[in-house]
Amino acid sequence: MASKPQTHNVMSTREIDEEHGALFAQQEQLPKLPVPDLESTLQKYVESLKPVLSESEYKHSAHVVAKFGQSAQAQELQRRLKARAAEPGRASWLEEWWNDLSYMGYRDPVIPFVSYHYSYNDDPRCTRATQRAAKLISGAIAFRARVVDGSLEPDTTRTSALCSHSYNYMFNACRIPTEPSDKFRTVAYHGNETIVVVRNSRFFEFSFVRNNVVLSAAEIEQTLEQIVQTADAADAVAVGVLTTDHRDTWTRNRRMLLDAGNASVLQAIEAAAFVVCMEPDMPQTREELSHVIWHASGRNRWFDKPCQFVVTDSARAGFCGEHSMIDGTPTLRLADFAVAHSLALPDGPVPRGFNPAFNELRFQTPPTVVRAVAQAQSRFDVNVAAQHVCVLNFAAFGKDKIKKLGCSPDAFVQMVIQLASTRHHGRARPTYEASMTRSFLHGRTETCRSVSSDSVAWCTSMDDPSADTGRRIKLLRTALATHSRLTREAVNGHGVDRHLLGLRMLVAPTEPMPAIFTDPAYTYSSHWFVSTSQMSSEHLCSYGWSAVTPRGYGIAYNIRENSLIIHVACVRNEHGLNSDRFAQCLEAAAHDIASLIDVKKVSEY
Repeated sequence: MASKPQTHNVMSTREIDEEHGALFAQQEQLPKLPVPDLESTLQKYVESLKPVLSESEYKHSAHVVAKFGQSAQAQELQRRLKARAAEPGRASWLEEWWNDLSYMGYRDPVIPFVSYHYSYNDDPRCTRATQRAAKLISGAIAFRARVVDGSLEPDTTRTSALCSHSYNYMFNACRIPTEPSDKFRTVAYHGNETIVVVRNSRFFEFSFVRNNVVLSAAEIEQTLEQIVQTADAADAVAVGVLTTDHRDTWTRNRRMLLDAGNASVLQAIEAAAFVVCMEPDMPQTREELSHVIWHASGRNRWFDKPCQFVVTDSARAGFCGEHSMIDGTPTLRLADFAVAHSLALPDGPVPRGFNPAFNELRFQTPPTVVRAVAQAQSRFDVNVAAQHVCVLNFAAFGKDKIKKLGCSPDAFVQMVIQLASTRHHGRARPTYEASMTRSFLHGRTETCRSVSSDSVAWCTSMDDPSADTGRRIKLLRTALATHSRLTREAVNGHGVDRHLLGLRMLVAPTEPMPAIFTDPAYTYSSHWFVSTSQMSSEHLCSYGWSAVTPRGYGIAYNIRENSLIIHVACVRNEHGLNSDRFAQCLEAAAHDIASLIDVKKVSEY
C-alpha cells in the first residue's frame, strides 16, 4: 500500500484507500531524490558559467566557487541537506521548498505566468462545439475512472515506472488562494462525479453519473446544448476573472465572495472533477487558437482548476492546465487519451426519455464584488495583451528524419534553439530545459543548463566562413553528446540548480550567506533568457506557456513524427523582444542544420 500523499500545503479529504491499484503499485519501490556529491555539483556549476560569462567574470566566479567548496560552511550545509533527505517520512528533500517557492508562494497571477495550454488538432467530424466538447468530456471521464480505480498503468521510462504522486492532484482538486502561500485542496472522488461548465460568464454543474451509469457522449452533448442556450440568454458578472489576479488580491476577493454568501458555489467549483469552458471565439490562425485555449477573455474560466477543457464555437479545442501541483507529462497523457477516445467514438442517438439535468451555480454579486471583477478584468486585459506569441510549424522534417540522421531528437531541437538564440541575441544566453525527475518518489523537474562550451563552439562555427562542413559536423556531434549527458544527469537527479537551491535554503538566518549565492554570476546564470520544455504528441497542433522573465522567451516545442511545432512567447516591453523574429531565427537555424547534416549522418563523423 502506498503512503497517503500529503504535503504541507495540501488540504485533502480523501481516504488512504483511494490511492491503490496498478497506478500506485510501484510507489514504495521508487528511490528518493538523491543529494548529489558537492564537489561534482560545484564542478558542473563552474562549467556551466564559462560559456555565458566574460573571461574576467568567469575567473572571479570560479575562484568564489572554489573557495566555497573548501569552506567548513559548505560541508555543514551539505551535511544538513543529507540529514533532511534522510528524515523518516519525508518523501523528498526538495518537494516542500520547490512547491512553495515556484508555485504556492509565487504571487503573480497564474495566468499568464504559470498556466500552460495544449491546442488540439481539429476533428473534421465534429462541426458543433457541443459535439466536440461532449466527446472530449467522455474521454476525460473514462481516464478519470482509471485513476480512481487505480487501473491506469503508471507512466514509465524504458526501464522503470515513474512516480504517480501527481495524479492525486488531477481531478476533484483546486488551488486555493491564501496568504502568504496558497493551498491545494483535494476532495473524495466518490460523491463528486460532477463537471462544471462555464459559458457567457455563467457557471453550471451537472453530474456525469445517473442511476450509477455514466452518461453517454450523446447525453452529455444534449446537456451541453441546453446549458449553452441557457447561458446565452442572459449575461452575468464575470466572477471567474477574479482567478486571474495577483494571488494576494484574489485571496482577499475570495474572502469577499465567501462573505457575500457564495460558499456553496465555490465548494461546487473547487470539488468538481474538472471544468469545461465553452468559448464563443472563432480562432483562425495558430496564434489565435493558442491565445483562446490559453486564456481567451478570462471570463469563462476558473484558472485555479488543474484541468480545464476548452472548446470554441467553431469546434476547435484544447486544454488549459494549472501548474502548481502537476507537471505536463500526466496531463498530456490525459489530453492524448481524451482526444483518442473522442476520435474513436461513433455518433450515437440520445436515448428516448433522456432529460438533461444541470444546476446553475449563481454567484451573489453585491457592488463590492462587481467592482473587484471590473478591476481584475482590467489588469488581466493588460497582462494578456502584452503576451506576444508566434507558433512555428516546421514541416521539413521531424522525429523520424532526425533519428535517421543519427541524432537525439531532443538534443537536436535544443541545438536549433541554441543557434537561433545566439544569432538573435548576438551571444549565448542562459537557457533552461525542464528535465523530468519522476523516476524518484515525488519527483518533478530539474534544470538542464542547455548552454555548454561545446554548444557555443558549434554555434560559432556555423557562422564562421572559415569552418568547413566536416568541422561543423564534428562540433555538432560533440555538442549533441554533451547535451545528452547534461540531460541524463538532470533526469538522474544530478543537475546543478536544485542542489544549490537546497544548500541555500539551509543557510540559517543568523549565518552569513555564502559568496557563491551573492556572486552576480549565480543570479545571471539562472536568469532564463530562454526557457524551454518539450511535450510531444501527434494530437497537438501547439503547446505553450509564457516566458519566465520579462527579458526572455518561453520556447515550448512538440517533436512530431514529420514536423516540429515550436511555440514562442515573450512580453512586449521596453526590452524590444519579438516572438516573430525569434521564430524566424528558429526556422533558419533548423534549415541550416538540416542542410548541414543532409551531407552525412552526424554519427559518420
